[in-house]
Amino acid sequence: MKKITFSPVVLILAAILLIVIVPPAAYLVASSFYTTNFDGSFDQFTFQFFADLVQNPYFLRSLLHTAIYSLGSAVVGIVLGTVLAIIVERTDTPGRKYAFLGAVISLAIPHVLYTVAWLLILGKSGPFNQILKAIFGASAPVFDVYSLPGMILIEGVGFVPLTFLMMSAILRSTDAAFEEASMMSGAGPVATFWKITLRMGMPGVLALLLLSFIRAFESFEVPAIVGLAGNIEVLTTSIYQSSRATTPPNFGQAGAYSVCLFAFLACLLYFYGRLSRHAHRYQTITGKGYRPRVIHLGRSRYISTLLLVAILLLVIGLPLAIIVFASFKPFFGAFTLASFSHWTLKNYTTVVGPGLVRSTLINTLSLGVVTASIVVPFTALCAWLAARRKPAAWVLDQLATAPLTFPSIVMGVAFLQVFVNLPFPFYGTLTSVILASTVAYLPYGMRYAYAGVLQIHSDLEEASTASGAPQMRTFIKIVFPLLSASMISCWLFVFLLAVRAMSLPLLLVGPGSSLVAVSLFDLWQNGQVTELAAMGTVWVALMTCVSGCFYLVARRYRIVAA
Repeated sequence: MKKITFSPVVLILAAILLIVIVPPAAYLVASSFYTTNFDGSFDQFTFQFFADLVQNPYFLRSLLHTAIYSLGSAVVGIVLGTVLAIIVERTDTPGRKYAFLGAVISLAIPHVLYTVAWLLILGKSGPFNQILKAIFGASAPVFDVYSLPGMILIEGVGFVPLTFLMMSAILRSTDAAFEEASMMSGAGPVATFWKITLRMGMPGVLALLLLSFIRAFESFEVPAIVGLAGNIEVLTTSIYQSSRATTPPNFGQAGAYSVCLFAFLACLLYFYGRLSRHAHRYQTITGKGYRPRVIHLGRSRYISTLLLVAILLLVIGLPLAIIVFASFKPFFGAFTLASFSHWTLKNYTTVVGPGLVRSTLINTLSLGVVTASIVVPFTALCAWLAARRKPAAWVLDQLATAPLTFPSIVMGVAFLQVFVNLPFPFYGTLTSVILASTVAYLPYGMRYAYAGVLQIHSDLEEASTASGAPQMRTFIKIVFPLLSASMISCWLFVFLLAVRAMSLPLLLVGPGSSLVAVSLFDLWQNGQVTELAAMGTVWVALMTCVSGCFYLVARRYRIVAA
């Protein structure tokens, strides 16, 4: 019998992952079965929290709202993102490559700021309703943004950059010769798209639809800012209301909601994995004449240019414009011609001056830098061991990917349960937020690093080992430098995700660990719209520089089209 050996490095890394992942999950599940004392400790075992959910009509209503909101948002995002991807990948539209830069810059905008921007545009006194009132001669607002359609529109438009980037990858890997043959046979562009392009990319499209649905299912910013104001509750806001908006927090109810949301999301991710596994049936790229060609539109390219500009304005231009406009106003009221006559720099003076705002900016940058700096080397080592099939290293891949199944708000509740039960003061510190964020973004680092390791031939490592170098020295001197391109992109990506997130740190921050996204949420709840706009403008300007670096690195290493 062959003796099974275990690498000490694998055991150490697995132990670290188990320590940071298992306790939050265990506390989350336990909280749904136990009543809690005022200090957060567990008291009596009970099934009452789940029984209350089954008997509560509001739970079924919130579940229905969640399903409608998620599906509608996914459809809106995929339709607009697919149109944008077709223009960029399949046509000779002038300026189409700038869509990638716009999509990357959108990563710099905290979703809470993006949501507020659309509320200013679509709200009762916003320009959209002002235009509709002038067209229809109405005295009252025509469109109610605080509704399910309003939530779907805002979330769906926010998904466009993600769906665009993913659809671009699908179209880029589909042989255009099939589409050309269809058009030469007399089919028009629309018929060719429906009968050829869409069918060849069906696994990717269905997987993208399911992924968008999952992201909307676990989203928090739009439901919290738009939905609660319109008395429309979804599962994520129910969790927030139970764990933060009540005194004392109802950890049992929050845990029961979280377990249900986790179960729904795990099922969706299972189906997403099945769709991804069957994608090989639709392979069209071979070694025989693969040609990623574009369609020459002729005079029609001016129409596609207008469509390209319109989508980019909708996704990025209008939200940023309204935020910058509001940042120079002493107060934000009705959107009229008179509103353009009053300007002030007072909001920026408040933001850039010493005090809470400055410490918030420093805390957020520290969160992003430290989180990315921990995730990148740790996942690089785990991915290398797993990709090289070291004994038991497959466990590292499974453990590091496990946090992906936790919605952000659920993970926030899970870590909240752990931190309040620790024997020493840890809850509310910046370190606690960094720890939770590091665990949340391990899957992203793992996927970046794993793909990078697969591109490195094992002969280089074998040569190092044959020369007498130990395993860790081979990784540090050979593997990690060769992974530098992937790791730089991964670092910037994790940094951007960490600094723009709100739902994860919302339940964990304290007075000394305020963050930009959470502060923007608090400013909105306090009605400080102009200060929120000024703070958001400063932050977006700063993060646009970081996003620009990400885009240049991605172009340099052909992660996006040049």
